[in-house]
Amino acid sequence: MSAQADERALDVLIVSLGSTAGLRRADEALADSLRRAGASVAIARSQPPPAIPTMMLTDLAWARSARGALTRALAQRERNPPRAIVYSSVTAALLWRRPGAIRFDATSAGNRPGRHGLWQRPLERVRMRQASLLLPWSEGALAELPGGDRLAGRAIVLPVPVASSGPPGPARDIAAITYTANPRKKGLDRVLAAWRPDFGELVLAGASAEALRAAGFDLAGRPGVRVVGALAPSEYRALLRRARVFVCAPRREDYGIAQLEALADGCQLVSTPAPGPYAALPIARELDSRLVDDDLGRALRAALEEPRAGYGERAASALERYGPAGADRVVAERLLPRLLA
Repeated sequence: MSAQADERALDVLIVSLGSTAGLRRADEALADSLRRAGASVAIARSQPPPAIPTMMLTDLAWARSARGALTRALAQRERNPPRAIVYSSVTAALLWRRPGAIRFDATSAGNRPGRHGLWQRPLERVRMRQASLLLPWSEGALAELPGGDRLAGRAIVLPVPVASSGPPGPARDIAAITYTANPRKKGLDRVLAAWRPDFGELVLAGASAEALRAAGFDLAGRPGVRVVGALAPSEYRALLRRARVFVCAPRREDYGIAQLEALADGCQLVSTPAPGPYAALPIARELDSRLVDDDLGRALRAALEEPRAGYGERAASALERYGPAGADRVVAERLLPRLLA
């Protein structure tokens, strides 16, 4: 932020945790949508903390980083503070200095069970009661919050906009692709166990071979598997437009941006059922119930050898509510008036 920019009136400050690529894309999309609605917007970005072995301490480090990002942003705008603050994720709001709206894909109540969320869960309940607005990505995220029914009057469901990234390639020459950031949670071990070289090529995107090896996945010499690592969004989406299938086996799914993007780019979605507010799961079941199966090998064979006609067209229709136009409408007509009230 420049000093000149700090002197201008600011409607909304987004406190971005940005701990994943999906969260960063969601924050940018929200900022763009608010600007199209006529608001002035800035993003205060948290700095990644050092790697810490436990989830409790990792969340604390990220919460402190978000608090630091907010503190710096408010200090730069001491004479002209933002009219509203949106905390992007529960973790970003846990140590807040000033109340605001909370946008979240999932809750600590849902994705921090047992000892992993001993301090986060009770503080989350306090912050949700104090928030001016709750902005869950999905109805399922709000339902996971204890007392969510009592908080529904302050909630606006605001999905992350998803759209096709471009026309499909001349041929879908990749049998399947999967996203490998956080490979244990995403069930990469189960995907690899189900994959057969006769299916064709499986592309692993999102983490380098070295990072996967450090997580316990040594893929050297594995036939039919190619690691492409972390890619720019445009490069990754170009691969989706060449793939016939997006395959995943998450142990829990907090939302599933990668799956929605794959559907938008014409992939069939093959997935195991998973707990959590998994937005793409009911869509996948509706499109072809054979492809949602704990037996991932059986689902892959059905998708690759007996694909249902018209899958891509029906997927595009099912994703209309997630399109940018729908998100812009919610932001302009419902969110911005309440944020600035």
